Amino acid sequence: MTTTNEPKVLSDDGTFHATDAPIDLSIYGWEDWLSLGFFLLLAIDIFYQFFTRYVLSDSAAWTEEIARYLLIIVVFLGGSMAVRKNSHIHVEFLYRYLPAWMGRSISTFVDVVRVAFLGYATVLTCQLIPKMHNLSMTVIDVPMSYIYGFVALGFALMTMRSVQVAIKHWRQGWSTLERPMEGIEV
Repeated sequence: MTTTNEPKVLSDDGTFHATDAPIDLSIYGWEDWLSLGFFLLLAIDIFYQFFTRYVLSDSAAWTEEIARYLLIIVVFLGGSMAVRKNSHIHVEFLYRYLPAWMGRSISTFVDVVRVAFLGYATVLTCQLIPKMHNLSMTVIDVPMSYIYGFVALGFALMTMRSVQVAIKHWRQGWSTLERPMEGIEV
């Protein structure tokens, strides 16, 4: 019989002993919590739609449109979370067969293009907000510019986070594209 130093889950007297790992909430940014809040509003809206349609047999007309707009908000605010974590879809295959200097150049180019694209999308969305203020939502009398305001906020957050990611890549001398296994967060 071998003995180990690992704590036993079930003691000799049959008592269950387990300890949970400490919870670390510091890995989440403030936009994660904002996205979670809008996601919970979306979940409540969908539950209300389900309840009125299938339990009360009298569907609330406004829930589908509100769910659509809440989903738009969740997607664009959640996009900044993905940019911060650098977890958007990317292809690493090409980088395996390129010389290191060329992979680094292309990776830097990708960072610059990402910042430029997201910055341009932010500018375009901000220009669209005043034009959408006279257009109201179908079911409730709220201007569509509010939804576009959240889209602009999401693009602005993504731009800010992409600048931070590009600076991080520049300082460390490599990106997740070049070294995919080192970029994995555990």
